[in-house]
Amino acid sequence: MDGSQALKNAGLAQSYTGPPDYRVVGRHGVFPETSHDENARFNFLAHMNRHLSTRVMPAVTTAWERRAGPAFEAHEGRPPKDRHEVRKALLQDPYYQAWSALRRATMEQRQQAGRWIALRQAETLAAKVEALTMSGDQLELDPALPIPRYVSAVDHHCMPGSYHTEVFPGDVSGAANYDCGIFATTGGALGRFSDGGGHAVVGWIQKQMPDFRPHHILDIGANLGQNVLPIAQAFPEAEVIALDVGAPMLRYGAARARSLKVDNVRFVQGDGSNLSRWPDSHFDWVQTTMTLHELSLASMKAIFREIYRVLAPGGIMLHVEQPQYRSDMPLFEQAMRDWDAFYNNEPFWSTMHELDIDGFMIEAGFDSANLIHGGVTAVVDRDVFPDTADDESEDFGRKAAWHVIGASK
Repeated sequence: MDGSQALKNAGLAQSYTGPPDYRVVGRHGVFPETSHDENARFNFLAHMNRHLSTRVMPAVTTAWERRAGPAFEAHEGRPPKDRHEVRKALLQDPYYQAWSALRRATMEQRQQAGRWIALRQAETLAAKVEALTMSGDQLELDPALPIPRYVSAVDHHCMPGSYHTEVFPGDVSGAANYDCGIFATTGGALGRFSDGGGHAVVGWIQKQMPDFRPHHILDIGANLGQNVLPIAQAFPEAEVIALDVGAPMLRYGAARARSLKVDNVRFVQGDGSNLSRWPDSHFDWVQTTMTLHELSLASMKAIFREIYRVLAPGGIMLHVEQPQYRSDMPLFEQAMRDWDAFYNNEPFWSTMHELDIDGFMIEAGFDSANLIHGGVTAVVDRDVFPDTADDESEDFGRKAAWHVIGASK
């Protein structure tokens, strides 16, 4: 009996508003096995994340409005001039300190929990992946590929070894850690298979461009492919390329796709700033999903230029990201959203969200009249996830809702 069925049997499904039980997570052919205690750890972390975002975080707003903000103005004789001054003022407040420390601790504990699950069965997982990927052409690795410094120098969101490190040849433990833990981190908001972002993009495309029939699709920074598979399933006649610099992610992603019977995706190791293997005007659609904030300024500009080159006339480029820090976004909200840059190992986060992305797309060659702006929200099964009732609370970037920035050529 899974967690949601137990709630229904107890007559509590309508009143329960917490995260879904970890036992309802989507399990595919290479998903790590988890024990009772490991499930319980993830359930604790999911509930702690929910508690911090819905019960503790709102009081940070109160602490700013009643204490930290007035103290800053009394000392400086003026309001804060930017988000950095707000953040530094918040750092002096004990309530913000407690919330921030607890949030960082839950992320570290989530990584420790997932890493242990993956490492204790690393050899078994690697063997499963090899068996699923040894035949066919779904996986193309490049051992000589230089790993960009924006990846190699950072353990993104506290994940040991980031996306590229291997414990032994053929290792996929980093990818397995990422895959099994994201459900707990997001409280199931991205769906059973953590692919809500991909389903959201497909829904946006089908609504905004109902006649769009891409033949060649490129997903840059595809990770283990959780968001590209819904795209491939929605356009089964298309050739889909999932591009990433991390070999473990690609191995695991190719095996994951094979076990889920999605066969029109090829997982290729490569850097989006150099797409020379593909000719001009090759792709009808180039996509990134929550990738831009993990790049660098130079790499992002190079990627935009390469996307313009390989995009066919009439093709589209879409980037799914958190919103930019516009002048109409309150400085307190900007400072709270900036938390990831300083305490969650996302060093480009703060800079990226203040950049003129429209300007960089135009600089890469796109016409200003063809820029695209929109928004998407992850599609979640309300029967499986009873916590998906409308929630009006603000969590400053943790919800499964994003902006869409892009352009057509």
